[in-house]
Amino acid sequence: RQIEQPAGLDHFQRLVHHRRRVDRDLATHDPVGVRAGLIRCHAGQRARPGGNRRGPHLDRRPDQGRQGHRLFHAREGPLNMSAVIPIFDVEYEQPVPSEGNACDTRFAWARVPQEPSPDERVALKDKIRRLLKERNAVMVSHYYVHPDLQDLAEETGGIVSDSLEMARFGRDHPATTLVVSGVRFMGETSKILSPEKRVLMPDLDATCSLDLGCPIDEFSAFCDAHPDRTVVVYANTSAAVKARSDWLVTSSCALDIVSALKDKGHKVLWAPDKHLGSYIQRQTGADMVFWNGACIVHDEFKAKELAKLKAQHPDAKVLVHPESPPAVVQLADVVGSTTQLIKATQSLAADKFIVATDNGILHRMKTLSPDKVFLEAPTVGEGANCTSCNHCPWMAMNGLLNLADVLERGKNEIHVDPVIGRRAKVSIGRMLDFARQIGLPTLGIGNA
Repeated sequence: RQIEQPAGLDHFQRLVHHRRRVDRDLATHDPVGVRAGLIRCHAGQRARPGGNRRGPHLDRRPDQGRQGHRLFHAREGPLNMSAVIPIFDVEYEQPVPSEGNACDTRFAWARVPQEPSPDERVALKDKIRRLLKERNAVMVSHYYVHPDLQDLAEETGGIVSDSLEMARFGRDHPATTLVVSGVRFMGETSKILSPEKRVLMPDLDATCSLDLGCPIDEFSAFCDAHPDRTVVVYANTSAAVKARSDWLVTSSCALDIVSALKDKGHKVLWAPDKHLGSYIQRQTGADMVFWNGACIVHDEFKAKELAKLKAQHPDAKVLVHPESPPAVVQLADVVGSTTQLIKATQSLAADKFIVATDNGILHRMKTLSPDKVFLEAPTVGEGANCTSCNHCPWMAMNGLLNLADVLERGKNEIHVDPVIGRRAKVSIGRMLDFARQIGLPTLGIGNA
């Protein structure tokens, strides 16, 4: 549901307002989920603290609900197809269009699949295993999706990884159908690298605030306004934006690539994540201009509260994804991509970690290091709203029920215009060639 907001938005706002609605018509069109509208507040309204007063908490088991359940509620009990579905309209911060640099996500929304009962989980997993074999399909799941989808991917010969490795794995796997559990740009990247294969997703509306906030027309205009700059885009972008770029980068290789461009005298136009871009600029000293985008998960981490938590747990190592605000990054013991943060939990001489990225990654960390303790970095504190509560609402749109439905009915196929796909593949290939030339591992160099 798209809800028009007042015009005149001229600065960041932090406000959460939960407004439950009942929409019986929606139940017939969206029977398997809870829909949450994500819209931006009016600039005249003053920010207020959110209701997230909880302390940090530990990893959950696969049969437990998402830890951000206060916002995106999964309905309890059996999956009733005629159930009335509650609607949550959530106003949240995003940069506003200015000087041709648009990042407008006023019409974003997400729906969360219902949590199946224990018996239903077993039946759905069995059904998915059978359908994967029948359809000659393989699962590729991101670290941030539900633990069930991570475990099922590995159990059935698929992979759990970052977005780029998901696409590379799918390209090299003999399966003719790829089932991507993640968000839309991940499905598009898989299709770009495997144009001959069928790429399906549990929900085609699962998007990303970075992708959504960087529409191709506005981005092209921004590039045209800076014709002397080399266009470098982060992997969390649409196929069209990738096609408009000179280079694609991930959080694992961005420092090396931008540093190399700087050494050759290039000035860089960076998009879309301003926090990651500013981190790279601080590290490399490159001449950069930034698209004004941010991840709604990482942008919520609070430095003051993180410092307090760190003081309470002085033996804990702080792991931070560079999409986080600079003040949070400064408190990190390790700054890196999802894959790099996971490796740090295995290589560092520590038994406790504070993790500043999507809490979906905790399942993988706990699986690899079951005797270690993992705490979520806080999103509470002054100006906090807990819009995402450490978990991407669009990642949460992937579930067993819609995964089984997609495999059974063959719907939700990703399509990328062949011309755009070929252009986007050039920037992806340029990055992979660079990684090989400087000896970066081609496995696990991905981003979010």
